[in-house]
Amino acid sequence: MANVVRQLGKISASSTALFVCDMQEAFRKTIQYYPEIIANTNKLVQSASFLDLPIIVTEQYPKGLGSTVPELMEVLPKDTPRFDKTLFSMCLPKVLEDKCLSGVDTVLLTGIESHVCVLQTALDLLERQFTVHLVVDCVSSRSIMDRKFAIERLTQAGVLLTTSEGAILQLCKDSSHPGFKQIQKLIRLPSQDTALLSLMPDQRLL
Repeated sequence: MANVVRQLGKISASSTALFVCDMQEAFRKTIQYYPEIIANTNKLVQSASFLDLPIIVTEQYPKGLGSTVPELMEVLPKDTPRFDKTLFSMCLPKVLEDKCLSGVDTVLLTGIESHVCVLQTALDLLERQFTVHLVVDCVSSRSIMDRKFAIERLTQAGVLLTTSEGAILQLCKDSSHPGFKQIQKLIRLPSQDTALLSLMPDQRLL
């Protein structure tokens, strides 16, 4: 049954964690569609909090690149673990050993840059038998080309693609969920457009 669930890409709040990769202040002027992916990630972080998902945040060399952007800091639960790193991947031993990941076999992955830290994190997670869902409207790079081919490379490797709203509602599952009213307020407006359709071959839209 576990293999069937993995193939279908079903996600459950009881076994899923949200990873937020290096969404720091220093990148604000260089990352394509950064305000939009921050806004979409903000919505996902709030929903994860309502659904009691564990959240892991990393910061790449924060001494030089600054902290996580305030738009996310203000909605992250106070006990959210944040890890400094120099490794591009988020998969530091101290991250993977964090107690909040006990029982987690699926990761929703967001952040920057798509072709560097996000890609290497996803591959490392796959290697460790996690199912990885890339939240495509919550990832970006300085270059649109790098973003495009990172998404394609990850798909080839077995990463599943989703959107912020798709992931939120799949985790929620039922409008009778106690957190749904709060989530409904968040998704009342569509997610921010990050020009994803322009990255995809026409045949994927048929």
